[in-house]
Amino acid sequence: MVAKKQLPRPTDAELAILRVLWERGASTVREVAEVLQKERGTGYTTALKLMQIMTDKGLVQRDDSSRSHVYEAVAPAEETQRQLVGDLLDRAFGGSAQQLVLRALSARKASPAELAEIRQLLDEMEKKAK
Repeated sequence: MVAKKQLPRPTDAELAILRVLWERGASTVREVAEVLQKERGTGYTTALKLMQIMTDKGLVQRDDSSRSHVYEAVAPAEETQRQLVGDLLDRAFGGSAQQLVLRALSARKASPAELAEIRQLLDEMEKKAK
C-alpha cells in the first residue's frame, strides 16, 4: 500500500478558505471572497493571493479552462481534519488520545446529541477492538 502524501498544514486563513470550498464545492475567487468578507472582513485581493499560495502549496487545485478560475480543495475535510488532529495529538498531548479527548470535552460544553454520537463511536471502537 502506498502512503498518501501529507499536505502542508494550512494556516488559519487557509482553513477559512478550505471550509468555504468544502461547504460550497468548487468556487471562483469572487464566490469565496464574498463568504470571507461576511465572516472575516477578507477582501477579494487577499482571498486571491491566499488561493494562489494554496495552489502552490498543493492545498487547492485551480481549473483555469474558463475566464474565471475555479478552485477546489485537494483533500476532503475529514482527511485534513484527521491530519491536523494527528499533528496536535503528537505536539500537544504526547500522542495521548485520552488527554486530547479529555481536554476537548472540558474546553467546550458538548450538546446531548454530540455526547450520544461520541458514545456511539466509542461503542463501535470497543467492538472492533475485541
